[in-house]
Amino acid sequence: MPLLPKLLLHVCCGPCATASLERLRQEGEVTLFFSNGNLFPAAEHERRLAAARQLAEASNVELIVDPHDHAAWREFVRGLEDEPERGARCARCFEFSFQRAARYAREHGFTGLATTLTISPHKRSADIFRIGREVWDGFLEIDFKKRDGFRRSLELTKQLGLYRQDYCGCEFSLQAREQRKKQGMTENG
Repeated sequence: MPLLPKLLLHVCCGPCATASLERLRQEGEVTLFFSNGNLFPAAEHERRLAAARQLAEASNVELIVDPHDHAAWREFVRGLEDEPERGARCARCFEFSFQRAARYAREHGFTGLATTLTISPHKRSADIFRIGREVWDGFLEIDFKKRDGFRRSLELTKQLGLYRQDYCGCEFSLQAREQRKKQGMTENG
């Protein structure tokens, strides 16, 4: 990977940004960009934003907060509400955030854009890379899962005492989580 003098890192949440930021800071200047129109309810958005702010402060890096526009996100994914996790709705969700991040990056002279989404074992990096390339040619294909990135993010999250969520973020993933819990209680109860 070439040295990156000015990189914008799309942040889905503080925990995923921990190890991603740690790795990228070795390459150049990094600015965090919190953009998550999908987050639901609003209190969840605030909890994740607070964790991103806590990380930015602890790491002494700038955090840019994209306005939370859940209504625009809902319109962007309309018709895909019944898609399963990792399906077409998720791809469209990534596109929504990447478009906003890429616009900010271009308007503010960033030389590259990456995303913390690739650190999650629940996300397919190849899909994220494809969408990122379609949105902006300055998108960098960095798979943060590699080099034990997810494990490192767990360690750093614990060290910093960051809030760690237990669902992707949108109301559809929240409903799926609740359904799994209910089925687990039924199967075990």
